[in-house]
Amino acid sequence: MKIIRNNIIPFSGYKAINLFGILFVRGNARIDDITLNHEKIHTAQIKEMLGIIFYIWYVIEWFIRLFVFKGRKYAYRNISFEREAYSNDKDQDYLNTRKRFAFIQYLYGNKR
Repeated sequence: MKIIRNNIIPFSGYKAINLFGILFVRGNARIDDITLNHEKIHTAQIKEMLGIIFYIWYVIEWFIRLFVFKGRKYAYRNISFEREAYSNDKDQDYLNTRKRFAFIQYLYGNKR
């Protein structure tokens, strides 16, 4: 995974953002193996959703979750893509066993 460090992307308050498999890291933010695995899970999601569809789905789901959870942080943490990534980012072998479109099982809250 290519990592680009800069002070513009992501916005202040965030340490990294994955854009089409390239990880943009804020300044000197620490990126450990767990964070890197989290972003690799997102890369797998991006690929299976053909890139732009991932981001459209992500934003739509964030707005829905914002309405439901009434807070940006809670909305973000409950997006199905994030729930899958956070639930499995400590498992370094996860991507070897992950089924395609695994994020779908995190849509309705029945997976943690």
